[in-house]
Amino acid sequence: MESIILIGHIIVALIIIGLVLIQQGKGADAGASFGGGASQTVFGSEGSGNFLTRSTSVLAVAFFATSFSLAYFAKERATGLVDEGLPTIIEQAVEAPVESEVPVLDIEAATGSDTPVID
Repeated sequence: MESIILIGHIIVALIIIGLVLIQQGKGADAGASFGGGASQTVFGSEGSGNFLTRSTSVLAVAFFATSFSLAYFAKERATGLVDEGLPTIIEQAVEAPVESEVPVLDIEAATGSDTPVID
């Protein structure tokens, strides 16, 4: 289920990017006074504002929904790992014997006396 939502999330993101790139900015209306009016629009004389704005809004809602569902799945996976794995690791650490890797210095064998020599 998670992989299906992830694929949908990526597709929605790519479509949103395309829709944003298609939309005209606010400064594009100035070109209409010089002959670039409604005859050049793909979506009719009304312009593409309503169609593209509504499409972008719907896809933004879908993007947020897929984001929240992916976050939910990630939280559940992380909670499951902590609930199952952490107590086992703690038990193993408590039960494991402590082994020192620091060598013990035998002063008598090194100097011939039991008092350390400090220079």
